Amino acid sequence: METKTEIFLREVREELLENILPFWLTLKDPRGGFYGNVRANGKIDYDAPRGAILNARILWTFSAAYKAFHKTEYLVAAMHARDWFLNHFCDHRYGGVNWTVTPEGMRLDGKKQLYAQAFAIYGLSELYKATRDDEALKNAVNIFKVVETYFADKEYGGYTEALNRDFSPLADMSLSEHDINADKTMNSHLHLLEAYANLYKVWPNEDLKAAVEALLEIFRTRIIGLDGHLRLYFHRNWTVLPGAVSYGHDIETSWLALECAFAVKDVDVVTDIRPYCVSMGRAGIDGLLPDGSMIYERKADGSFDESRQWWVQAEAVVGNLWLWKYHGDVAGARRAMAIWAYIRDHLVDRKGGDWHWAILPNGSVDKKQPKAGFWKCPYHNTRMCLETLKIFE
Repeated sequence: METKTEIFLREVREELLENILPFWLTLKDPRGGFYGNVRANGKIDYDAPRGAILNARILWTFSAAYKAFHKTEYLVAAMHARDWFLNHFCDHRYGGVNWTVTPEGMRLDGKKQLYAQAFAIYGLSELYKATRDDEALKNAVNIFKVVETYFADKEYGGYTEALNRDFSPLADMSLSEHDINADKTMNSHLHLLEAYANLYKVWPNEDLKAAVEALLEIFRTRIIGLDGHLRLYFHRNWTVLPGAVSYGHDIETSWLALECAFAVKDVDVVTDIRPYCVSMGRAGIDGLLPDGSMIYERKADGSFDESRQWWVQAEAVVGNLWLWKYHGDVAGARRAMAIWAYIRDHLVDRKGGDWHWAILPNGSVDKKQPKAGFWKCPYHNTRMCLETLKIFE
């Protein structure tokens, strides 16, 4: 008879291999790249613009899947994503990565969002980890140099949120409609840290290592609050702007920051960040509900958004497993299994594939948001499955 842990691991593996990845494979455009939007009802919008975030995350997903399972179909998908990304998202005139393109690959919005540069590095470096594709590594390194040249703030530390295509100042730097216009954000710094650490694993450059360590220091001294919750928005000089409490980002950063510290292989770096990771993890689980799910956020006005978004649940599984394995939180693994049970029973779309965007507070599926789109990507749930399987190896 299977133990609870064995059932958990089997279900997670089956979810990845039989539901998540097969769904995303169906979105390959035979002309190149991946379709840019799938509505909640499963209908593909063939004319939708294509965003750098979705495509970089698809590249990361199939690269990581191929590295883990060595299935040819994942390698083919990863290279399919790579070719489109390098040909159409990479800016061959100014450098860096454009924000959006048409389905035919023509530039729509050439602004240089730091967040997009980060995910380009993340996806390309993961492909190199899986395949030793030299073109992928060369482009990842080039984007790193672009970020350090144009985005790095030499006076106050950290990185500018966004710039125009030619790297001149940009008036509206907001990442999305949900975000405010801020000089610097937690979210972009988190994913730049993640990208840099991933690149360092395959390109152990001293300047890159110093940048990873500096980003971890910024999290310790600027971004993590005394209560363990992350501050989200900042002026250039790191003065804090009002923002929500994002439970999903708290729990995500609690494990990602430690993983990034592990990447540089320095005992002092790991030791310095570890207590902050515990603090963030404990702050994040404030958002857990009795049914095992995690709410989205506490808004700046004190009210709550109690939707259960797909990415928040995925990160809560991993974060709680890391609290259990690396910080001695004996209840962490049980919390992770309870969150997975909620995902399995409510968010997983058995009929249409992949996961729904969110479950609303009344228990219904959020049908206004897409099944796949600019922000709805296979990155969080694929990574949750891979990290869960890895942590029990």
